[in-house]
Parts: sequence; C-alpha cells; structure tokens
Amino acid sequence: MARLRAPDGCPWDREQNYDSIKPYTLEETYEVMDAIDRRDFPALAEELGDLTLQVVFYAQMAEEEGLFTVGDSLDAINEKLVRRHPHVFGTGDARTSEQVLRRWDEIKQQEKKDKGEKPKGLLDTVLKAQPALTEAAQISRKAAAAGFDWPEIDQVLDKVREELDELAEARGRQNTEDVEGEIGDLLFTLVNVARFLKVDPEQALRRTNTKFRQRFGHVERELAARGRDFSQSNLEEMEALWQEAKTNGPSNSAT
Repeated sequence: MARLRAPDGCPWDREQNYDSIKPYTLEETYEVMDAIDRRDFPALAEELGDLTLQVVFYAQMAEEEGLFTVGDSLDAINEKLVRRHPHVFGTGDARTSEQVLRRWDEIKQQEKKDKGEKPKGLLDTVLKAQPALTEAAQISRKAAAAGFDWPEIDQVLDKVREELDELAEARGRQNTEDVEGEIGDLLFTLVNVARFLKVDPEQALRRTNTKFRQRFGHVERELAARGRDFSQSNLEEMEALWQEAKTNGPSNSAT
C-alpha cells in the first residue's frame, strides 16, 4: 500500500482519502458476512483479505500524515483485549458470557473516566449509523443490562400480541404515520424476543432473506421452464411451486 500510494504509484490509490474509502469498507464487510452465510470458506479467506486491505489503507494514510501506524492499531487492540479480559489475563472472575459482557462494559466505562471523557447516557454509546435491526438489538441489550427488562419471555410475547392489536387499530384509523409507528414498535418487541431466545435478529433475518431468495428463484425458474413468467401465472400456481421449493430445498422449516 505504501508503494501504491507513492508519488510514482497508482493514481487512483494516491487520490483516495478517509471519506472516499468508507463505502468500500462497508461493501467489503457485507461481502465477508455473505461468504459466512454461504459457508464458502475459500471466498471467506479472500474477503477477509479484502477487508484487511481497508485497515491497511486507512493506516497508511494516517502514517503519511504522521498520525499513527498500523502497528499502533494492532498494539491498541492487543492491549484492549488483555485489559478487558481480566478473568483470562488477570485475577478477575467471569463464569458466563453475560458476566463477561457486563464486565466488558464496566471496564469500558472506567477507561472513559480515566481519559477524562464526560459521562454519556447509556444508549448514547450505541451507534445510529448502522442497520436499524442491529441498533435495536444493541439498545435492547443495554437497557436490559441496566435492569429495564421483562422478567420472563412470556411477558414479551404478550407484548407482541399487544403491539399486533395496536397495529390493527392504527390500520382501522387509516393513519399512515400511526401504522409506521406501530410496525416499528412491533419490530422492536420482536428484537427483544430474539434477545430472550439468544438469537441475533440481524442474522435471523439474513437467513430468512436467503431462504426466500432460493424459494422465489425456484418459482421463477419453474415458470420459465413452462414458458411463462409471473404475469402469465396466478397465485395458486405460484404457491404450489413455493411449497415444492420448501419440500425439496435446503431448508424446509415452516415459513
């Protein structure tokens, strides 16, 4: 990367800055996730290399400005891992993953105090610039860790039913803004259901998206084999092909 950014290197690489590289960082992150979802490990090896390039790119630009080097970044994460795992590298005690996460947050807050940073609200540490489902999951976890939570999952499921009733009422009022709000409340409550069941809602939805793509693709291919497209079919035929995809596909769960 130093060679590419050199005066006699690559014109495109020399022109880049922190902001211009950000979209590629996001793209490479999603490509890593896609390779994991597909369990395509040769692709994952390649995509992890592409993602590592993003780290090297930022660090090279910073080194050129005399700010820090990639070595500084690696030293920082090594020190952080040791500091925030006292139950492994020190005398701390944490027997469950929940205790580990709680202790991680406590150490993180203490680090900020030691740096003289002003205290923030508990949820201010949750990034807004991320997928809304992931943001909701992080908000939910932090609120629950502070004790703001339902005692048991049955109460969360009752809340889901309550939100469905409120959505039906909003539909009856034919108020688009109210409907949007109730759908948001329903989604947030479902995120809490996922948390109680120890399921990552983002990953769960990604898997369902993949499953839907596979089954919908089967319907499309079968219609094409019959010399037709969707506009020349009907819901009954498409549903029959969908059920066929469910039965014969890689995942035959109940959805």
